[in-house]
Amino acid sequence: MEGFAGKVAVVTGAGSGIGRALAVELGRSGAKLAISDIDTEGLAQTEAALVALGAQVKADRLNVTERETVISYAESVKSHFGTVNQIYNNAGIAYTGDIEISPFKDIERVIDVDFWGVVNGTKAFLPHLIESGDGHVVNVSSIFGLFSVPGQAAYNSAKFAVRGFTEALRQEMMLAGHPVKVTCVHPGGIKTAIARNATAAEGLDSNELAQVFDKRLANTSPERAARIILSAVAKNRARVLVGPDAKALDVLVRLTGSGYQRLFSSVVGRLLPSRT
Repeated sequence: MEGFAGKVAVVTGAGSGIGRALAVELGRSGAKLAISDIDTEGLAQTEAALVALGAQVKADRLNVTERETVISYAESVKSHFGTVNQIYNNAGIAYTGDIEISPFKDIERVIDVDFWGVVNGTKAFLPHLIESGDGHVVNVSSIFGLFSVPGQAAYNSAKFAVRGFTEALRQEMMLAGHPVKVTCVHPGGIKTAIARNATAAEGLDSNELAQVFDKRLANTSPERAARIILSAVAKNRARVLVGPDAKALDVLVRLTGSGYQRLFSSVVGRLLPSRT
């Protein structure tokens, strides 16, 4: 992958999945890496893989919901490497539960990680990206930032918000004349542990939900996803759809307008296990 050699790239949620694959592909391409995750064991494995590639790497445990900590982390990365060129706000969690039965705290947790984590990372690193003269913000939304499905209101809300936040930021950077590019990422079903690590509302079997995702919906490997994302970043794409399912569903939603809601509710109802 060309265009990343010598760049300082920050990747949150780098302990597994897309985050790890992005870090490894960036390291293989000659970038210097600041990687973080709340999962220290997974983070150590990613760090080891980068060291084996000969990449320069700084690894830190980071909870992206802790705003002051994220701001301090950004300062430490800048101090360590001297500059920061790219931030990949990738850290995220999943949760399944209808609005009617979902406790406020579970909805808030998803919003805190999946939306505010992106805002915290973007705001903390943006001054350094501007200062670098060659910055890029890459925020990971989801295909669930393009359309909604039953049982995913919390996740949908966060990912729609990431999309709006990121699209507004791209326009603001252009209007201000800042040397910062912005890309919003919409992955489809990726073969990661996000579904297996997800929580669910009372009465739903999270293991059964994970099996449905892994067997029926996860079609793209994290490595393939990382290559698609980095190719789009290199080309300064505003939006990138990751996976054939993401592309197909985006077209379907565009063609049907709000009509997709009746179709998707029927399909999801057949796919998901019954509530006990």
